[in-house]
Amino acid sequence: MTAIAVTIAGSDSGGGAGIQADLKTFSALGVYGASVITALTAQNTRGVMAIHEAPADFVRAEIDAVFSDLTVNAVKIGMLASPELIRTVAAGLRDYGQNRVVLDPVMVATSGDSLLKAEAVTTLREELFPLARLITPNLPEAGKLLGRTVDETPDDMLAAARELLSLGPRAVLIKGGHGGGAESADLYLDADGAHWLTAPRHATLNTHGTGCTLSSAIAAGLAKGLSLVAAVEEGKAYVTAAIVAADRLDIGHGHGPVHHFHAWW
Repeated sequence: MTAIAVTIAGSDSGGGAGIQADLKTFSALGVYGASVITALTAQNTRGVMAIHEAPADFVRAEIDAVFSDLTVNAVKIGMLASPELIRTVAAGLRDYGQNRVVLDPVMVATSGDSLLKAEAVTTLREELFPLARLITPNLPEAGKLLGRTVDETPDDMLAAARELLSLGPRAVLIKGGHGGGAESADLYLDADGAHWLTAPRHATLNTHGTGCTLSSAIAAGLAKGLSLVAAVEEGKAYVTAAIVAADRLDIGHGHGPVHHFHAWW
């Protein structure tokens, strides 16, 4: 059987994040990738110039086209800008019985541009958290989801992860990449307890698409039949290597992308 993963996310015209990063990641990890595009962004390494949200009925048509034909093994969800799109995607996941769902609550691009309307945060929590096998917020996103600041201290990250877990997802991964120190520490929490994943922090400006890449790498692992913990560990190792190799690329004049195909060129 061919492992198939679907990304439900926005398009990044610069190629470093969103749908483009997800499909590169799926391919690099040996998984066939399909897509449901929720928005077009006019975007490059310097920032987001414009966003064109896809109509909800068209997004539903994409969902029906993909899930009625392909045997989908895992789903990664990224940019969903509005409450209507969130409800549309949630309904599609329920209708097609998808339970290997990795939700990356995309709120702000690496450039600092907002990608989620403020009124959509509550809908995201209520509609998609209960359907998610895993949610993968970074520190600022965790804070926005909880309505408070989340510090990079282990105690506060653990408290935040427990709060998020109580909202319905089966597991939480709070990413520590926005923190400081010599190591980048991510906290994984599920009903069995907490697990820290650490990697040396690599100094580079080329971090565009790291969140998209990590969440899609985890979805790829689930599509291949890995346990969630094993998929998270494989995803962390993959994105760390992609960040380390990012400086081999010369892309744009802002925050360049990570190197998805670092194992080949």
